[in-house]
Amino acid sequence: MSASAPRLTGRLVVATHNPGKLREMRELLAPYGIEAVSAGELGLPEPEETGVTFRANALIKAEAAAAAAGLPAIADDSGLCVAALDGAPGVYSARWAGPGKDFRHAMERVEAALRERDDFAPAERRAWFVSAIALVWPDGARLEVEGRVDGALVWPPRGDRGFGYDPMFLPDGHERTFGEMSAEEKHGVPADGSTALSHRARAFQALKQALDAPPA
Repeated sequence: MSASAPRLTGRLVVATHNPGKLREMRELLAPYGIEAVSAGELGLPEPEETGVTFRANALIKAEAAAAAAGLPAIADDSGLCVAALDGAPGVYSARWAGPGKDFRHAMERVEAALRERDDFAPAERRAWFVSAIALVWPDGARLEVEGRVDGALVWPPRGDRGFGYDPMFLPDGHERTFGEMSAEEKHGVPADGSTALSHRARAFQALKQALDAPPA
């Protein structure tokens, strides 16, 4: 993390070609009053994600977009980690959906793997979502943060909101999956300023704290 990162203003590249992720990132960036344009809209190529951690892949995407566009760029690398599967699919969450990004298929793969282990009880289906966010400026300054939310997996999937694995993820303390929740429920910051619900919203809270911190 840079100790002297510039402020977040003006135009920003969201380093993604995923429509669902772009929608959520724009919702989370809205309070900053900046213009968010996606890497897909700018026709930027997708870099190869060779990192073995969420943070590493987020940084790869943000650095590539900032260099190509000459603008500050923000990237999220996120995924579902299942305890009984030793953290899989993890950083390979998107790859489990195949080249067609079929997340119904990806959820079926997760469920099949759990059934092979006879993991049916909620305690055997513990999982968590992780979101690592990298914000990179063209001059090389950068910020890196991470958010996490814990829960359990349900089957069959419930709800058609959100994207990815949301319909099978039931966050702790709630009776509805992410796929059944509105964007405000998932990403909104509680009125008392306490921790937001989703992993991506929690990462953005950490990002805001880093941006608001006085220079070291």
